[in-house]
Amino acid sequence: MSRIAPLELLVDLSIAVCRGDWDALLALRAVRPPDRRFREALLQLHLFVGFPQVVEAFGRLERAGGVGAPSPEESELEPDLPDRGRELFRRIYGDHAARVEQALGSHPQLHGWVLGHAYGRVLTRGGLATFERELLAVTALCLRGPARQLASHLRGALACGATRAELEELLTLLEGRLGPTAEHLSAARQALERLPLEPEAS
Repeated sequence: MSRIAPLELLVDLSIAVCRGDWDALLALRAVRPPDRRFREALLQLHLFVGFPQVVEAFGRLERAGGVGAPSPEESELEPDLPDRGRELFRRIYGDHAARVEQALGSHPQLHGWVLGHAYGRVLTRGGLATFERELLAVTALCLRGPARQLASHLRGALACGATRAELEELLTLLEGRLGPTAEHLSAARQALERLPLEPEAS
């Protein structure tokens, strides 16, 4: 059974928010009442489109009836978790992790925010499997780029349990949504072709 099919609504959610297509976003809310998976996919998008776009999305949904009541576990505020983030970072980047982490060293706050917040607090949250979060990251990056981060999260999806067939299925789905000539979608296919057949050991 395909693991991409259950993600289609969240893929469409990501596309709508990336594009600022608020009518499409509200139509998705009408298809199925928002649950935790919906909320987690929406929260995660601030890493790729920024807080203003996500705040706007939540506001539009709130005026249309809200996003449902978060559970106590979902609502618990966590601190930044750099150790947990570094573990996922190394899983995603494998043998390249040290070099990529060094590239974040231009400013200590950037390094801390990426490891502690993006990887340690957001991408390792519950509510979605890690491979699902990576597939949704690929979705957002297919719309917004940049190509280097897109390639990294394609690699990350494989490292976190997605298969190449699932990545191909996702890119085919996105081609249907975005059109075959979408700039970053073409970059995604090229990056996937360059990845090793098996994820690199971390």
